[in-house]
Parts: sequence; C-alpha cells; structure tokens
Amino acid sequence: MTTTLNTSSLLLEIGTEELPAIPFLAELPNIKDKFQKILKSHRLACEFDFFYTPRRLVLISPNFPQTQSAETLEFFGPPLNIAYKDNVPTPAALGFFKKCGIAENEVSTIMKEKREILYCQKQAPQTSAIHLLEEIIKEFLESLNFGKTMRWGNLKESFIRPISWILCLLDNKLVPLSLYGIKSKAQTFVHRNVSFESFDIQNTSNYFDILCHNGVILDPNKRKEKILTEIQEIEKTKDIKVEIDTELLQEIVSITEYPTALFGEFSEHFLEIPAPCIITSMKVNQRYFATYKENSLYHGFVVVSNSLTKDSKAIIDGNAKVLRARLEDALFFYHNDLKVGFEPKRLKEVTFVEGLGSMWDKTTRERKIVQILSQIFSQELTTIEPNLELANEIIDQAAMLSKADLLSEMVYEFTELQGIMGYYYAKSLHYDERIALAIKEQYLPNSEESALPSNLISALVALAYKLDNLMGLFSLAKIPSGSRDPFALRRAANGIIKIVLHFNLSFDLKILLEQLAPLYQSFNLTTLENFILERLDSVLNFNPSLLRAILATNERNLVQIFQKLTVLDSTLKNQDKHLLSQTFKRLANITKEVDLNSDLNIKEDKLLAKEEMELYQSFNACVLESCDYATRLNSLLKLSPILDRFFDKVLVNAPDEDFKNNRKHLIARIYKAFLEIADIKEISF
Repeated sequence: MTTTLNTSSLLLEIGTEELPAIPFLAELPNIKDKFQKILKSHRLACEFDFFYTPRRLVLISPNFPQTQSAETLEFFGPPLNIAYKDNVPTPAALGFFKKCGIAENEVSTIMKEKREILYCQKQAPQTSAIHLLEEIIKEFLESLNFGKTMRWGNLKESFIRPISWILCLLDNKLVPLSLYGIKSKAQTFVHRNVSFESFDIQNTSNYFDILCHNGVILDPNKRKEKILTEIQEIEKTKDIKVEIDTELLQEIVSITEYPTALFGEFSEHFLEIPAPCIITSMKVNQRYFATYKENSLYHGFVVVSNSLTKDSKAIIDGNAKVLRARLEDALFFYHNDLKVGFEPKRLKEVTFVEGLGSMWDKTTRERKIVQILSQIFSQELTTIEPNLELANEIIDQAAMLSKADLLSEMVYEFTELQGIMGYYYAKSLHYDERIALAIKEQYLPNSEESALPSNLISALVALAYKLDNLMGLFSLAKIPSGSRDPFALRRAANGIIKIVLHFNLSFDLKILLEQLAPLYQSFNLTTLENFILERLDSVLNFNPSLLRAILATNERNLVQIFQKLTVLDSTLKNQDKHLLSQTFKRLANITKEVDLNSDLNIKEDKLLAKEEMELYQSFNACVLESCDYATRLNSLLKLSPILDRFFDKVLVNAPDEDFKNNRKHLIARIYKAFLEIADIKEISF
C-alpha cells in the first residue's frame, strides 16, 4: 500500500557577501546533488529547484514533505544459544534489547544462515520537517567545498564568504533558524542599486515578484539568455562578431544579478599587439568579450555591467579607460620582448623542479629526446622536409627555443600565453615558420578536447616535453596517487598516446624509455611504462579485457596495440562469445605446462584421430604470415568449431607420452599464434 505524504512549499535563501566566481563555479555542479543526498538521508527526499546570484543561494520546493517518510527498521541479534543460558537472557541478549529499545517479551526470532537468531522489527519515528530543517541546512552548508573558507566575527564556523541573512519559509511561515550567527527572518535583499534595506517576504510568489521588480534575475539561465540576446543585438548594430568564451560567460553569469551587455572600443593602434595578448588581457583582467570583423580581431569589446544605471556611456568610458591602461602595458611588454629577443641560456636562472635542475637543463634534455625521436622517425620526417639534415636542425632549434618565452615580460604577466608568445616572437624574429609553430604547439594536447600538433615536427617537440616531464618526475618518485596529480602527469601520458596514434608513430615504448633512461637518475622504468599503458584505457573506448589480453603478450608498441584492439573489438562482436570463451580458456589451460619458446615439433605419424588430423591440417592452412591482424584473427577464429570437436573426441593427456606431447604441441602452436595478437584467456565478454 502506497502512503501519500502531506507536502508544503519550501523557500530557502542563504544570503551572502559576493561569492567569488571561480571556486563557486567549481562546486556548482555538486550543489543540487549534495542537498538531494542530505534530504534523502533524512527521509525528506523531494524535487526542488536551485538558483543563485553572487549574493544568494536559493532552494525552492513546491512539494516539500511535512514529515519524514515511513521506514521499517530491522535489527538482527545473536543466535539463541548465545542469547540465552538456562532460559536466562545473557549480556548479549540484554544489549540487543537495549539497542532495539524493547522489553524481552517484545523480541522475536528469525532463521538466518541456518541459525535461529533474535530479531526485532519496528517503525522508525517520523519527525516533522520543521524540526529537522536547521540540522539539514547546517549539514548542507558544511558539505559545500569551495576550497578556502573564511571566519567572521567570533564564529567558529567558516564559509566561502560571510553569511548576511537567512530566509526560510515552510508553507509560507517562517522557520526559526539560528545558523552561522544569523537568525532567520522573513526578509530578503534586492539589488544594491535599488536599496540596501531589507524587503519583507510573505510567500514564494511574493519573493519572486520582489526580486524581479528590484533588479535581481534569480534564474542564472535567464541571466545568460539576457546577455546573449543583447550581444546578438550588438553584433547586428555594429556589424561585428562577438567571440563567446563559454567559461567567461559562465563566470559573468555568476557575478551579476542584472547583467547588461554594452559595446565599447579601444584605439586601433593597439592591434599591433598579437591578438591572443589582447584577448587574454580583456578576459583575465576585465572580463570582456573580444570582437571580430572580417575574421580579424576588431578594436572593440563587450563588457557586461551589473549596474542598473541608464547612463551606459559612463560605464563604457570607464571600462575603456581601464582597458587602455592594460593595453599600453601589453604594448610596452611586447616591444621590450622583441628588443631582447630569445635568450634561452637565461633559463639557467629559472628552476624547473628541485632535483631536475633549471629550465635550461630541461631544455637540454628535451633537445636530446627530440634527437632520439628524429632518428627513429627519420623516414617520416623527410615527407615534411626532404633535407633530413635541415629537418633535424629545425627540430633542434625548436626544442632549444621552446621555453625561451618564459623569460618574456608578456608571459610573466600572462602565464597562459607561454608557447603562444614564443610563436609570435619567433615569427617577428624571422625564424622558420615550422620552428615558430613547434614552439606554439609544444604543450598540445593540453586538455581532453584540445587540438593536436599540426605536423610531425611539432609533434616530436610536444612528445619531448611530455616525456621529459614523465621521466623526470617519476625519477624523483613524484608519481600521481588517487586524485592527486599536481604535475598533470596523467594528462602528459594521455597526450603522448593521442599524438602517437594520430601520427601513426610506431615504436616500442619499453625500448624508448630505456634509451631515455641515461638522462635521469635511476628509477624503475616499468612503473612509468605501466603508468602510460594504464592511460590507454581512459583514452581508448574498448572492452578493458581486450587491452589486458594484448598487454599480456608484452606488446609495447602503442600503434600496434591500437590496431590489435580495433581488430579484436570488431571481429569478436560477431562471434558466439560464450562458446569462444569456453574454447579459449580450454586452449590456454592445456598449454599451461608447455614451454611456448621450445621447439613445438609435431609428428604427423602420431596424428591418429581424424579430429586431430583435421585440426592440424586446418591450422596449417591458416594464412598467418605477412597478413594484417584482421585476416590472421579471422583465420584462427575459424578453428573454433574444429577445436571443439577435437576437445570432445580426442584425449589430450593420452597415456602414451608421445601422443600426449604431440597433441599438446599442436594446441600450443595454435595458442602461440593467438599470442601474436592477444592472450585469449584474458578476454572476458
């Protein structure tokens, strides 16, 4: 029988000082889930909406349970022979009665695991929601993780910013709360341009009306929609295109209560500065959107104001003045950096990581790594630059100059421009375009959705950067554990895999790591090898057991691993997985004691049963040499029904030693042929 709970409307608003955007947005995806889990743990689960502005966190439910949902509690006690001695309750039984809150005559028994034990079933008490809300809200606020928190006044509690007011209405009646030194009131506060005074709230509808008519758009999606609509109007009016940076847009939504998009301009002569510098300066320092005309950066910007004033000119002029000062600094830095040029040896003054020397030492190691990689892929390099000597010189120069822009004033001001500024400086200083591009692309891919290096030269420089990070930090035992990965080594390993597969760079990972090992202090290379191989599972979307099966054969060529995975996945999809699994496991089990590296001779005169002769002939007919993996695998899989007949009719462990060895050698040769692709016993479906 279903019980319908009585429900009420709930309005909860936690008013704060302005919330900092970045830590708040990091926690934002978890906020609803956390409140939902807390409600569920208190047996008050319900649907609700969550809204926010920079000054408030708001939770609203039209159907909030008035009381906790019913719950049947079960208690399992000690077995009867332990609970009673001579029909007298033992301490174990008395403890059980106390835990359950019952008298001896209220206890019952139940059979569990073939033993009769003490048992108690009772209904949990159902407390009114109004008596639980303070505990729930406190638990909710304490669950939010914004990184750094602060204390204010004489409070022991801390939060991301001081809590200024609490509004909590249940069925339009104030719920008395006392949290973080604040007593709840049926009041809220509106946009500061309207009033600093509180407004009385009677109900949820009245709450929405007051905010709406006093400069607060509570719903972040509506604030976002307003910004985008106004930007579209600016694009039409000014005949420009506004670049919508999604991260910036989300940040602006989180710091405004009533956003208004406005268009401003700066002096055209600042466009001499490389576009990424202008865009970064506008985004990081001012939270402006960049604008374009005819696919080129335009000397305009869009600022989103949180002011309710109608004098937009004053706001635009004020923001343009601040931007002009920023761009004057950027122009000065840019000219200064060009005058100085590249001085990579000054990197000796910059520490990379303690124990790995300076950035110059890192650069030196990367030059040696690209030299090794250039030798491995010399043939591939000639497709980009037929003159191999020139190709090697270009790669060496790119590696040598790759970190030089770290010394520039521009990168000192905006660290996110490292590599990008190196590209512009290299072009202005008339270096080969491929050198400039390699400097720019050395950090790629730098995120899950990131682009990859655009050519092989850039790819080898990017590999050198990532390999040095991994080798160097693993040599210092700075290995990621759990969720901690301060040096982004998982991302580096993912990047290596993506580059290698994209450019089809066929090499043995184990051998390459051994070649690089002399550049670092001694450490267990297998640990790093396994770390990189483990990342295959997160980069490639395949049945994990297929990857395990391939790695079990000691295959360490990433390209070959990917090719084998693709073939295994597509081929096995069309097979009877249950039958294959049985056959594979039987094949593997029979060869456990056979040395696969020994001479697996088969004596044809010892093949007496027609099933073993059929298997022998069918295996010999398989096309296994000089074929692609798909052809070889399909040939071997066709042996499955023949193998099944063999296992059904032929006694492998024959009394005669010669017959037994002959049959085991035949099975071992088939298993060994599978091992050229994967260890079939590792595959699970």
